[in-house]
Amino acid sequence: MRLFGGDRLMAMFNTLGVEDGQQIEHKMLSGAIEKAQKRIESNNYSIRENLLKYDEVINEQREIIYKERRQVLDGESMRDVVMKMVGDVCDNIVSSCISDDLSPQEWDLSELNGLLTPIIPIEPVKLSLQEVEKYNKSKLSYLIRERAVRLYEEKEAEFPEAEQMREMERVFLLRAIDRHWMDHIDDMDQLRQGIHLMAYGNRDPLTEYKIAGYDMFNGMMAGIREDTVRSIYHVRVEHPEERVQVAKITGTNKDASAMKAPVKRGSAKVYPNDPCPCGSGKKYKNCHGREA
Repeated sequence: MRLFGGDRLMAMFNTLGVEDGQQIEHKMLSGAIEKAQKRIESNNYSIRENLLKYDEVINEQREIIYKERRQVLDGESMRDVVMKMVGDVCDNIVSSCISDDLSPQEWDLSELNGLLTPIIPIEPVKLSLQEVEKYNKSKLSYLIRERAVRLYEEKEAEFPEAEQMREMERVFLLRAIDRHWMDHIDDMDQLRQGIHLMAYGNRDPLTEYKIAGYDMFNGMMAGIREDTVRSIYHVRVEHPEERVQVAKITGTNKDASAMKAPVKRGSAKVYPNDPCPCGSGKKYKNCHGREA
């Protein structure tokens, strides 16, 4: 009642000397209480409505992210998605370094290569004076995208099986989505806590929140593209080398079966009472057998 009853009503009760806790029954008082309740409910409804409008912004972004995430988790081939990311990264870098107002002779290709090659390690773009005259911004973008696609196909050829490349695309894409999305949620929460200061500048906080949130979401998507493309282009495929036997056979690792094989005689065995093989007619034990 102090907030919504009005100064007139409070002055009247103070004049009558109504004590705190005393029961009061009056038609005017009941009407004032009813009006105060309606104003409180209206204010609470406005607060909840604004909260829902703020939540709608992040919910729309969440639906987009979860849709892409679901495609990855379902095991779908993400090659087309990644290839589009490659093209978008190339076009964005060209647009950030080269203005439409500049002539080809004024292009800063060193800046372009400095931003492009850490993400897509293609051969640095170099154009001679004769080539520059034949190029424009769209042709330059096409040249870079063509080199990037060719390098991507070479990376695919390094894998023994095509499905290994598809699995790698899903892993890197999912990792980039999760990391950037968690950071984006924190950034949006900080934006929401301070956006009400816009009201002091006669600007609608909700409208400013939507505009800033849209820009931040686009920046997050650009970060996902760059991280995914960079990871794929810089992955190294290691092929296992065939093992070659270089150890020499020694006395400790010779074949035991060869060492235990019996020694065969070259001639029949002569017993002591057999005739001596020399032909003397004596027994072997009395002839050459005596010497043995």
